[in-house]
Amino acid sequence: MSNDICPTSKRREIVIVSDQKDQDLLPGLPDHLAQVCLSLVNPSLLFSVCRSWRRLIYSPSFPPFLSLYALFSSSSHSNQTHLNFHAFDPISTNWRVLPTPSSGSSLRLLLRHPSFVSRNLPVQSIAVAGYLIIVAATTDNLFPALPLPLVFDPILCEWCHAPPLSAPRRWCAAGSLRGLVYVASGIGSVFSYDVARSVERWDPRTGADGPGWERVSDLKDGRFCRDAIEAVGWRGKLCMVNVKGESIKDGVVYDADSDTWEDMPEGMIGGWRGPVAAMDEYEMFVVDEMKGALKKYDAVRDSWADVIESESLRGAEQITAGGGRVCVVCSGSGGKGIVVVDVTAVPAKLWPVESPEGLEAVTVHILPRMTTS
Repeated sequence: MSNDICPTSKRREIVIVSDQKDQDLLPGLPDHLAQVCLSLVNPSLLFSVCRSWRRLIYSPSFPPFLSLYALFSSSSHSNQTHLNFHAFDPISTNWRVLPTPSSGSSLRLLLRHPSFVSRNLPVQSIAVAGYLIIVAATTDNLFPALPLPLVFDPILCEWCHAPPLSAPRRWCAAGSLRGLVYVASGIGSVFSYDVARSVERWDPRTGADGPGWERVSDLKDGRFCRDAIEAVGWRGKLCMVNVKGESIKDGVVYDADSDTWEDMPEGMIGGWRGPVAAMDEYEMFVVDEMKGALKKYDAVRDSWADVIESESLRGAEQITAGGGRVCVVCSGSGGKGIVVVDVTAVPAKLWPVESPEGLEAVTVHILPRMTTS
């Protein structure tokens, strides 16, 4: 992997290339016109017709459909935990391993440590502007693992580095809003009150030509470095709490227009009883990890309305939302699995996604599918 900052200019140079190995995509039409016509057809239908159309839907020139990306863990005979990202193709229903971001067979990030017997150490990743970004993790000596955040581009199928944060960190709040990555608070190699209050943002679309990370208004104190937190982008604001689970929480909301922080509404924080995610930064969902209930936030009433309740949603640890689906990582008797909820259906529909054999899900994201050569 190159150590260069994301080469976004390469993304813009992708052009339509005719496939000369097979018959014409549509007899009588040049391939570039045929691709325009076929782009109006559901990719799942194209996949089942012929090999040339199947190749087309995975090409860089074809509008990408959404896929599920997951970080999985596995344990070797030496009890060492390995982490790898996979992408689930909803059309072929197959998992595909992402290329590794560095030499070696897996990410060298720590998930378990003898000092934290009852919990995993966080690997904090987000999906923003079509990219998968790993912003924070921990090494075996409990230091921040990433001097530079890692960025995966599904269109180029490549990893690169983001610009450096003011200080590498872990146990931070990470999220996205309006296509920008936000990282707030956290702990560096040693505790710093300045880092614990700091908030920085970066536009991954600017790549090497951009200005790097920009510092915005600080948090009023360092309470948000107690846990690894999802900062949820919602209607021009960034919402986050300082701890997970059923603990009493402090909640704050960042207004991107005014660059100010305010207390979270009482009803919003009262129903924040599990992992939270927003669909297109407009509808916010929470899974009550004790009840196994998926709920949607009502901003007018400042309350959470039930969507669906299921035993399979109990123990929810992380969620993501996109394309009308909410995807949930749940911890059950059989280990950690993935459950998908179609929130556009009435009533909502739910089904499991089988993980690759021997692997347990850690986090999930929704992003454009990977291209193939």
